[in-house]
Amino acid sequence: MRNATLRQLKVFEAVARHRSFSRAADELHLTQPAVSAQVRKLEEHAGMHLFEQLGKKIHLTPAGAQMLQSSREIIQKFKEAEEAMAQYKGVSGGRLNVSVISAGDYFFPRLLVEFARRHTGVTLNFGVCNREELLAELDANQTDLAIMVRPPVDADMLAEPFAPHPYVIVAAPDHPLVGRRKIPVSRLASEPFIVREKGSDTWNSMVEAFGERIEQLNMAMRIKSMETVKQAVIAGMGISFLSAHTVSREKHSGALAVLDVQGFPLMLNWYVVHRRTKRLPPVAQAFKEFLLKEGAQQIDAALGNEAVARRRRA
Repeated sequence: MRNATLRQLKVFEAVARHRSFSRAADELHLTQPAVSAQVRKLEEHAGMHLFEQLGKKIHLTPAGAQMLQSSREIIQKFKEAEEAMAQYKGVSGGRLNVSVISAGDYFFPRLLVEFARRHTGVTLNFGVCNREELLAELDANQTDLAIMVRPPVDADMLAEPFAPHPYVIVAAPDHPLVGRRKIPVSRLASEPFIVREKGSDTWNSMVEAFGERIEQLNMAMRIKSMETVKQAVIAGMGISFLSAHTVSREKHSGALAVLDVQGFPLMLNWYVVHRRTKRLPPVAQAFKEFLLKEGAQQIDAALGNEAVARRRRA
């Protein structure tokens, strides 16, 4: 094993975690043959197989399970060494590792750019994923900060709100409910809903908004892509429950309309989350403080809500 490389261990860990060579390749931005080659080299160093295929699924061999544990320990030690060195760099020159749920990718890059503008030399490592994936990243210590709407109820996690996050019911502009006032929630039961996948923050927020009445709704289609959900609604295939932040541009352009439904919008918050015992590098601590102080204002500005942003500054 003395000739094994950190790269091989990282590739192996990703394959083991996903139980998939293709998903590991997507995560690592590599081709599937390149991932397979790295795993083969590690197996050559180990002198035994680390995976076995049963049917269409791959599984760890007993040796692979031990290798996974050792790989994670080694990867973690290298990460701790990088973080320790980052302490000496301060904010400028540091590496910011942050991940956000998919609803945040409509404005979050603008916040990162503004932060980087103020701190020259900062390197950005930015990921977008659903809530379950984000929680897995936190648990595996693969990100310093996580941005989400529904933080985990876990004593090991520290979650702090930094901006409001409204959810609304949207429809195509020619939908018969557009323009009606104070629509009863019961009226929506007859409408086909285009909804996000289970496990996403949007779906969990929708469950909170409708409570027991969610069982009465017509779930016509479940789609993982936020953009595809919006396009389906624009095409008139149904209505949807979405973050107001994700439909800001479509609302301003007239491509989508927000329905005036009783009890909406549902007002939640954006949270910045990290492990309570995590020793945040200076750049991550500075970005967290930036969000807590200016996050709401920056989101309004990024989404074109300049009037709201000015009121927050006043």
